[in-house]
Amino acid sequence: MRAGTNVAVVGATGAVGEAMLSILEQRNFPVNEIFPLASSRSAGKSVVFNGRSLEVGRLDEFDFSTVELGLFSAGGSVSAEYAPKATAAGCIVVDNTSYFRNDPEIPLIVPEVNLHALDQHQGIIANPNCSTIQMVVALKPIYDAVGIHRINVATYQAVSGAGRRAIEELAGQTAALLNGKKPAMEVMPKQIAFNVIPEIDSFQDNGYTREEMKMVWETRKILEDDTLMINPTTVRVPVFYGHSEAVHLETRDAVTAAEVRQLLSVAPGVTVIDDHTPGGYPTAVTEAAKQDGVFVGRIREDISCDRGINLWIVSDNVRKGAALNSIQISEALLDRM
Repeated sequence: MRAGTNVAVVGATGAVGEAMLSILEQRNFPVNEIFPLASSRSAGKSVVFNGRSLEVGRLDEFDFSTVELGLFSAGGSVSAEYAPKATAAGCIVVDNTSYFRNDPEIPLIVPEVNLHALDQHQGIIANPNCSTIQMVVALKPIYDAVGIHRINVATYQAVSGAGRRAIEELAGQTAALLNGKKPAMEVMPKQIAFNVIPEIDSFQDNGYTREEMKMVWETRKILEDDTLMINPTTVRVPVFYGHSEAVHLETRDAVTAAEVRQLLSVAPGVTVIDDHTPGGYPTAVTEAAKQDGVFVGRIREDISCDRGINLWIVSDNVRKGAALNSIQISEALLDRM
């Protein structure tokens, strides 16, 4: 890659694709020419980049030899088919789907955590799951300082993590219920408006969902530690943007809440909001939504465990949890060229 990079955005009409276009513009990424792409169903629509209206092209007709960078966020089956074709044509792919994340030959990158692994790429770099990204950004300084033996995490995940149709479903159900009408259910397994759903992705043989197992597999891969014990419960909540996580750690060495607060206060990508006063903590809506950082509060020592630390972590799942992380990876690629 070089200054003035030709970029393809695959899945440009989706929530993450639109965020990618916006963040490329906001961060002044050195784009020479940009190609928004989508399936034949969405091709022909318009997106905006740098004040220009661009027509979305058909992915199945695109020549990837004309671009140096491909940002993929159109679903695992699309990445499975087209990412290898793109790399064969000389394009480097940053993939935001789950398809390549568990491949031992493909680096899974969070720039604040394991940027060194980027040097291992052979054309495809995987972007982790949104809930994993914000957690490891906050845990990495603690892991490096005192080690982590066990992670218990409960997530409270916004509907935008399930895509544009899920956003529309929450809005539609909310409006229907407030008007005394029966809500329509097409995307979520149960009503999401005024409700919480402890099911994200498919159930596995061990009783966990695939979303929960993603957090196990990906955290171990990113931190390069297969001994980590991780116990997740992932929950969908009626919030449009921003994931929240209640994280309970058992560290290898003893550490105080004050020491954790100090570690996080100087950690890249982390903002600590931890005042023991009403409202002295971050939330998805008031701090995280439309922001780039990972926000941490409610830092305290676990009264039930000798080496336990509790944290509350929030971040915008579409930005840092997807689009921004992909673009930070792309910026790091540029720096290496």
